[in-house]
Amino acid sequence: MSSPSAAARPIWLVGLVILSAVLTLGAALVSPGVAAYAGSPITARRSAVEGTADAATGTTARPAARAPAGRWAWPVPAPHPVIRPFAAPATAYGAGHRGIDVGAASDTLVVAPDDGVVFFSGVVVDRPVLSITHDGGLVSSYEPVSSSLTAGTAVSRGSVVGTLLPGHCAESCLHFGVRLHGEYVSPLNYLGGVPRAVLLPTRAAPGPASRLSWTDAQPP
Repeated sequence: MSSPSAAARPIWLVGLVILSAVLTLGAALVSPGVAAYAGSPITARRSAVEGTADAATGTTARPAARAPAGRWAWPVPAPHPVIRPFAAPATAYGAGHRGIDVGAASDTLVVAPDDGVVFFSGVVVDRPVLSITHDGGLVSSYEPVSSSLTAGTAVSRGSVVGTLLPGHCAESCLHFGVRLHGEYVSPLNYLGGVPRAVLLPTRAAPGPASRLSWTDAQPP
């Protein structure tokens, strides 16, 4: 026959096992939550914004903020009047005016309207022409412009790319053209020269004391 202490020993062991199980379960419930938070999309986005630690220096590198895209700069100084507007041709070889003529004095410095790479610099028939490729499938062209730049030269917005020569207009002007994926478009689309359409009222607004009838609410 076993002693009382021997009979109580299994009960003590069972209690120890239960306590260990409770502690293990509690640790398992806490750990996945911490790991899930550390790997959550919110934490990942926060790390991307705040930058990643540089292992070599121990510093944190933050990504540079990208400036919002703005309008192109005019290739010649103000007042840059548009002497002749853009007129899209009916067909690829039809009549039209594939660009705008901008009034400017001879020897005026011509600048790049935006960052790009010189695509062509030379003479076409009897006209010195310069063209620049830009992001988004855009190509800008200028004539008559004398330039010392060569194809492949990178240019930045506002940098001088050439000098305006006489000969295109009766009064000195720069012919400025733009192509989008090979199709000629108005340069004013990128210079901000196309005014936004605004719908104007066709009748006077009613006074504060008047009421609109069903007839008044109908379109004219």
